[in-house]
Amino acid sequence: MQLSSKLNQHETLLPIRINALYPLSTRFYAIHAVLLMFFGLLFLWLARDGSLDMTLTGYWFDPMTQQFPWKDNAWLDLINHRLLKYVVIATGVLLLLAGLMRRQQHWVLVALLIGVGSLAVGVLKATSAHSCPWDLVQFGGKAFSYPLLGAVPVESGPGRCFPGGHASSGFSLMALFFLYWPSRPRMAWLCWGGAIALGLAMGYGQMMRGAHFLSHNLWAGWWVWLVQLLIYGCVTHLMNKMRKI
Repeated sequence: MQLSSKLNQHETLLPIRINALYPLSTRFYAIHAVLLMFFGLLFLWLARDGSLDMTLTGYWFDPMTQQFPWKDNAWLDLINHRLLKYVVIATGVLLLLAGLMRRQQHWVLVALLIGVGSLAVGVLKATSAHSCPWDLVQFGGKAFSYPLLGAVPVESGPGRCFPGGHASSGFSLMALFFLYWPSRPRMAWLCWGGAIALGLAMGYGQMMRGAHFLSHNLWAGWWVWLVQLLIYGCVTHLMNKMRKI
């Protein structure tokens, strides 16, 4: 009787180990949908007139020279703008290769989510009419700023600066959440929180250089998490439907 019980227990655990691409609960998605709506409204309110963006970025602007003194800072450019981005890219590539070599679909999906998160922000950024701070007349440039949802002025400048592409690299590591949830929830939330902290830090470094506003960085994180949730949900749903056929 005991032997039979142990065998049944082993047979029950085996499919769970094999089925790495686990679906998340409807409750999980519902909670995050509410959170995304809440923070989306909050970010819209914070960027309603651009005053907060101007104040925070203006702190790093020198009105005497009409320049951002940290724009070409070698250390800020090397560590924040290059090295950290390369670390994120290397993390995604190594996870992808390891997943392919070990045939771990779960690892492959998470690695792809890291890339897709930044890609989505890159597409939005490439089609945006919002210019970077250093292009605006308030900071020595020639372009005119406008509220996030306001009418685009004729002289809006080169654009292509919203959301924050560099910050999205750090935020993209939020995908590591799916690597550990639900087997190790503490580690999952630690990765998620760490990715948010990294994205904000990388984004703030760009604010110091005059490359982005706070709202650019906040919306980068919002879009990255939305895209990662949608893709993970769709892929796991399709995979589980295929297993049942």
